[in-house]
Amino acid sequence: MNLDPNGRLLAAALFLLSAGSARAAGRAVWVWEPETFAMLEDRRVALEAIDFLRSRGVDAVYLYADSYKGRSHIEKKPKLYRALIRRLAKRGIRSYALLGSWHLRTHEYVLPERRAEAVAMLERVLAYNASVRPAERFAGVNIDIEPHMLEGWKTDRDGLLLDFLDMSNDLMDAKRRAGAGLPTGPAIPFWLDRIELEWNGERKPVSEHVLDVYDTAILMNYRDTAEGRDGLIEHAASELAYASKLGKRLEIGVEVTPNEIPKVTFDGHTEEYMEEELAKAVVIFSSSPAFGGFVIHHYESYRAGFGAGKGKDKERR
Repeated sequence: MNLDPNGRLLAAALFLLSAGSARAAGRAVWVWEPETFAMLEDRRVALEAIDFLRSRGVDAVYLYADSYKGRSHIEKKPKLYRALIRRLAKRGIRSYALLGSWHLRTHEYVLPERRAEAVAMLERVLAYNASVRPAERFAGVNIDIEPHMLEGWKTDRDGLLLDFLDMSNDLMDAKRRAGAGLPTGPAIPFWLDRIELEWNGERKPVSEHVLDVYDTAILMNYRDTAEGRDGLIEHAASELAYASKLGKRLEIGVEVTPNEIPKVTFDGHTEEYMEEELAKAVVIFSSSPAFGGFVIHHYESYRAGFGAGKGKDKERR
């Protein structure tokens, strides 16, 4: 549809209003291994990334903070993290440590025989934070270890979830031993509230066990609409209610990467459409004391843009 100049101005104004409403809630982005290491190692790449993040109202980033392709900058070159965290902070962006990697098969860390590796992974970040100045520290930690990625999920779902909860206890025990006040929590799928398990003498939804253990969490609430029975609002309702009851913070993760299931991602839509849907969700989420804003998965796809989505949105509307 061709818009006259006034029509284009109206469309731009509506987009800015919806985007402003959604972004006012707070916005973070996951930054995975290649992009984090590029930002650490190349000042120009970091500055370009920061310009993009600020243009989208991003005020926090989850930076990968473990080894990648044999390089462990968090241990061997901490000055790179110190410099990047300072650079981000100067532009009003907080930095959080992102732990979990498909390359390292960290989803296996839930297994008892690999649990020590999960603890060591967190301890490296705690050691980094203890060794640097306040302005160079991570503001928190996000654990991205997803037991449903294991081959045994179909045959031993409950056992793997119990292993995940036991691992979670071990991680938080390590944080307590270090005397660290660093808010720590996992990324969890929205459907964990549908699975009830008995753990530590209590039977309740797994999502509630998780929120009992950790300081905070990110809900991987991957849907491309706000409203309806299968929308962002409905899928986050129970977790926001329980987090509010505990006085804890819950961020809402949304997907922009390509996926073979269209409804789980905003890829294929326009950016305007995504902002409109997030703004609808904010109207409801903002009434919850637990709501901590949105986290976009992930930087590379977000930066690539939404240009391919125009046709899909015309079909939906």
